[in-house]
Amino acid sequence: MRRLYAEGHRVFLLSPVALADEDCVAVVSNMGAPLVGQERLADSRNIARAVEIQEGLLGAKFRAVMPLEIGGGNSIQPLMAGAHLRLPIVDADTMGRAYPEAQMTSVAVGELRPYPCVLYDPRGIEAVVTKVPSWRWMERVSRKICVEFGSIASTCKAPRTGREVKDWGIHFTVSKAIGLGRRVREAQRRHDDPIAAILDEGLGKLLFHGKVVDVARRTTEGYLRGRVTIEGLDNDRGSRVEIAFQNEWVVAWRDNAPLVMSPDLICVLDSVSGEAFGTETIGYGRRVSVIALPAPPVFLTPKGLEHVGPRAFGYDLDFHSVFESA
Repeated sequence: MRRLYAEGHRVFLLSPVALADEDCVAVVSNMGAPLVGQERLADSRNIARAVEIQEGLLGAKFRAVMPLEIGGGNSIQPLMAGAHLRLPIVDADTMGRAYPEAQMTSVAVGELRPYPCVLYDPRGIEAVVTKVPSWRWMERVSRKICVEFGSIASTCKAPRTGREVKDWGIHFTVSKAIGLGRRVREAQRRHDDPIAAILDEGLGKLLFHGKVVDVARRTTEGYLRGRVTIEGLDNDRGSRVEIAFQNEWVVAWRDNAPLVMSPDLICVLDSVSGEAFGTETIGYGRRVSVIALPAPPVFLTPKGLEHVGPRAFGYDLDFHSVFESA
């Protein structure tokens, strides 16, 4: 995006409430294992091509582009597509964070149509999942294609109407992310505590401070899975936290007792800079602060928890939010 801006491109945010009901919105993301994305660097033309393929299937032009998730590199994918295609970016997404699977979205909770899904690979491979019976089937089929691509693909998900975005999108998450970033930069510039700034801006909760002493991760079936172990420092000395991940941080235990779990958003931050560590970038010896940010309300409903609660990831735990007692 810095290069595109240097070349004169500009992108603009569009409020979701400004969409007409009949507008057609492209929902984009990279799909695959984050570790692979560290090796195969992003080319902004790939995500733009996925949108163009979807337009061809629709036989209509998109009004705007929207992120599938406002987490990690996928928050930037729609900006790159919008720069190439001269389309605005809807200030909304379908997760309010990042999740690893297709059915872990607000539009899946709303039972909106999951197809068609376009997957594009820069070697010239174009694939379309034209119809599936459910979001889980979309995840299974598209994930197999993604693995064959090398565990990373540029995707344009099922198109959404303006009405669907207004009803089921998680609104103003792009500007919220910008606000968090601005607070971190301001704190860094003033030599203030960036963690405190994030907690204030995001209404978050500090859970643990420590040093990473072990990282076990593997890329399998198109996901990055594993665990990170953190030994406590300062007020948390003598305690230990383990965090399990599937592309994203999913469940954390403190001294073998559940501490925080999805859909509460677990963030692992550099204790000095406030910069976030992804599951693909966390490393031994890092001094980190573990915080939680509140989940979008749609995922706190019984149906939402079926899609993104701990059991959706295979953990036999009843969801308890760290914010319930706050």
